[in-house]
Formats: sequence, C-alpha cells, structure tokens
Amino acid sequence: MARTITPQELYAWCSIPCDQLLAHPQRKIPFRLAHDSAHMGMLMARELVDEIKQNNANHRQTRAIIPCGPACWYAPFTTLVNKEKVSLKNVVVFHMDECLDWQGNELPKKHPYNFRGFMEKYFYDPVHADLTVPLENRNWLNAYNIPDVKEKIAVAPIDITYGGWGQDGHIAYNQARRHPFSEVSLEALRNSTIRVQENNIDTIIALAQRTFGAAYQFVPPMSVTLGVKECLSAKKVRLYSDTGKWKQTALRVALFGPLTPEYPITLCQEHADVVITATVKTATHPISENPDWELGL
Repeated sequence: MARTITPQELYAWCSIPCDQLLAHPQRKIPFRLAHDSAHMGMLMARELVDEIKQNNANHRQTRAIIPCGPACWYAPFTTLVNKEKVSLKNVVVFHMDECLDWQGNELPKKHPYNFRGFMEKYFYDPVHADLTVPLENRNWLNAYNIPDVKEKIAVAPIDITYGGWGQDGHIAYNQARRHPFSEVSLEALRNSTIRVQENNIDTIIALAQRTFGAAYQFVPPMSVTLGVKECLSAKKVRLYSDTGKWKQTALRVALFGPLTPEYPITLCQEHADVVITATVKTATHPISENPDWELGL
C-alpha cells in the first residue's frame, strides 16, 4: 500500500554519501554512476546503438520510447550512428512527451520547450539521410493523436525506454498528482496511459529556474505524455540524469524509498530490467555533505 514519506526517512536516504550508493545494502534498484555529462552521454549513446545493431542483425525492429533530453547524448549517438553506419531504417520511435500552451496547442517550433523542434535538430537532422529513422516511424505526441499513438504502441512490445526524471520523480510527464480534490492511488498511477494534463506548480517553478531565470511566466502550463503503463511496458528501462540539484532528492527516493505516487519513479522498482544512471553531481546530496545541519526533525 502506498504511503507518505516521512522527513526522517528522507533525511536518512539523503544523508548517504555518494560514494556509498553503488554498494549500499538497502538500495532497491540497479544504479550506475557517471563521472560527468560527457561520460553519461557516451553511455547512453553506446547502449542504444548496440541495442539497434543487435536487432538489425536479427532482422528485427527496434521499438524505442525516447525522451527530449538529457542533451549530452545526442552528439555521441549521431556520431556513432554515422561512423559505424548503423541503419535506423528499422527503428520505430515513440516520443514520450510534449509541452503545450494553455489551450493544449503545440508551442512555436523554436520555443525551448518545443520538444519536437529540439529533437528534429539534434536527434534526427545530424544523421546521414541514408541511415536516418523514416518519417513514418517517428511518432510525435500532441493533444489530438492520442488514440493513434496508443494503438501503434499496442501493436508490439517496446524494446527499450530511455528517459530521465523530474524534481518529483516524474518519468515522462507523469508528475505526482497535486490536485486537492482528486488524489491518485498507486494502482491508478501504475496503469496511467497517454493523456493531456495541467503541469504542476512545482514542475513549472523547477523548469523556470532551470531555463528562464525563474520567469515562470514562460514555462508551458500543459503537457501531453505517455503514461507510466506505456513507459514501463518496455523490456528494458534506462533512466539518466546529469541535471544536478533538482534531481538529487528524487534519485534518493527512487533508490531507497517505498512505492508511492508521491514519487512516480519508485514504480521502476517493480521492473525486471531497469537501470538508473546519474552523474556524480546529481548523485551527491547537500544533506550528505553537511552532517552538522540541524533540521529540527
């Protein structure tokens, strides 16, 4: 049964030094530490390229759920694809989420939170034309094509889900439900599917601080996302973050906490083949570096 995490529990998990995470006996999920963004980007690129190469050799499609970010892996990925002449013709990509304006419409193409514009520029365009993913295999999300994308995902198993996590441990845009009149149970979150939604205030503030100098007015207020059910339906799930401070606490909850809708990432504990990778900066919590702090617990 889902429960709320106590401050005492959170303090204990956040107090663990970074260098103890890999071998910690209470860790509930496989974890990998990257030195920095460059190291993590190469790990991401190499793993997906190898997955595609193996499926190509077996004359199989590669069906992948792909995020917009972290940005560190696009250049290594496209470089490897071009250098090793890895055909992406048999790759089917399901983009995991997209930001929307207050009416549920797509953002201007050059808006920093227009994920499609970003992915076209950095994930698709640098790949040689004779190797790239066919246009018909690129499945973008918007407010109007949800049934179509859901049907395409259901046709065959997903091989691999790539992603990150948010400040509240959201995977894709599966945020912790904050609505005062509509709580979501752990079971409902586990079975959540593709939907349009309002973005949480804490998500908007986090993105504003990250991108707009805390100008929350420019952060998209809505999003469309694959559900937890789609994201965790893949045979493999690989989550990555090099963002630092705003991911540190959610990482500790993912590694040590209980299953809870308060942090959706904890549902990854139920998956048979999942690995979380974080940079040292993201895995190092300020509480672990300040044991003399008195927080009044």
